[in-house]
Amino acid sequence: MPFHDTLGLRLVASCFLFALAMPHPVSPAQAVSGVPSAIGDAPPLPPGATLVPPRQSYGASPDITSQRLIPPGSVNQNDFAQESASDAFDSRTGGTFIEPPTELRRLISDGGVPTSLDQLRSLQRQQQNVAAAAEACTVSVQIGPAQGCGVIITPTGYVLTAAHVAMRPGKSAMLTLNDGRTVSAKTLGMNRSVDAGLMKIDPGQNSRDSAGREIGWPHASLGTSENLKSGMWCIATGHPGGYEAERGMVTRVGRILAVYPDRIVTDCALIGGDSGGPLFDLSGKLIAVHSRIGNDVADNLHVPVDHYNEHWDRMQGGNAWGYLPGFRPVLGIRGNSEGGIANVVRVGPGSPADQGGIRAGDQVITFGEVDITDFESLKAAVSDTMPGERVKIWLRRDGQPVKVIVEIGRGD
Repeated sequence: MPFHDTLGLRLVASCFLFALAMPHPVSPAQAVSGVPSAIGDAPPLPPGATLVPPRQSYGASPDITSQRLIPPGSVNQNDFAQESASDAFDSRTGGTFIEPPTELRRLISDGGVPTSLDQLRSLQRQQQNVAAAAEACTVSVQIGPAQGCGVIITPTGYVLTAAHVAMRPGKSAMLTLNDGRTVSAKTLGMNRSVDAGLMKIDPGQNSRDSAGREIGWPHASLGTSENLKSGMWCIATGHPGGYEAERGMVTRVGRILAVYPDRIVTDCALIGGDSGGPLFDLSGKLIAVHSRIGNDVADNLHVPVDHYNEHWDRMQGGNAWGYLPGFRPVLGIRGNSEGGIANVVRVGPGSPADQGGIRAGDQVITFGEVDITDFESLKAAVSDTMPGERVKIWLRRDGQPVKVIVEIGRGD
């Protein structure tokens, strides 16, 4: 059974009832840990905060203009690529949109706290309904030894995730669905400047209906990050630590603390392995993808979903670019391409290359899965890695092949 974290709602209920007995008015938002006391204001991140993602670390990124993903109200059409329908393909797999009851529409659009116990109960029922709908499209992602999450967004199997989960284009991934079934996928492009990544489930793995038509993948209903504001309720889902059949998907309910062009901050606590999972509003529309956590449990950062739409063509085409400031991949060598090969001229003392055993005078033959033809190709291969990634490197030293393992460092 999936674990739905309704503790936050129980705390709000307790604080609400306690406030009724108080001689002076007390805001329930002030009584709940992690919820902003001023609903309309976006609290700044702690000065000098070190942002630490599940298993890796990433920082902020420059301003990027957002765009709407879909026309207002068109909640079931969520295909960025606008793929055409086919008679051989049954896309009747629904979405995650749950029509909110009238009494919750203000809370969903403007944020705030319930004003009655009945409204609180309605809020909890809505959260549970959205979480149940999100189960089918929230997937666990395994790429080699690394684990994260993703969210299916089209019946044809496009999956949004975090760039540091996808790593680089062309990687093979194994996705675990909510029923325990595993399917293969390939990573496509990524905008590392905001930690946005894209994958696609390999064809031929869909179930078929009685007419022999492929049944589309269950998918999320897309929203937009354009009009989000501090105080709005949200729902985070994922498979932290990897898929567990007995536990199922984990759900956390919280509120948006701050909205920036390149990130959304919520109090939905993320933990290791959540990266790449979906963040929904209380109507079940996808508004962001989990990216990283800060040095405080309330600092949980998510990629605004509009970034995927803005760069959809590049990501779908397998392009990868950028890096989060402070997390540029670093090897720590200088060299040249004399003789048509990557020559190591200098190794920085204490650098990742130095610690991994690379020496001046070595020639780099392969870097991970990439054949190195000159020093420029080596620089390109390094830039396609992530800080903290361990890479196997083959060298030629004094005419003999030498293998070393280097953990990529990070720079400004």
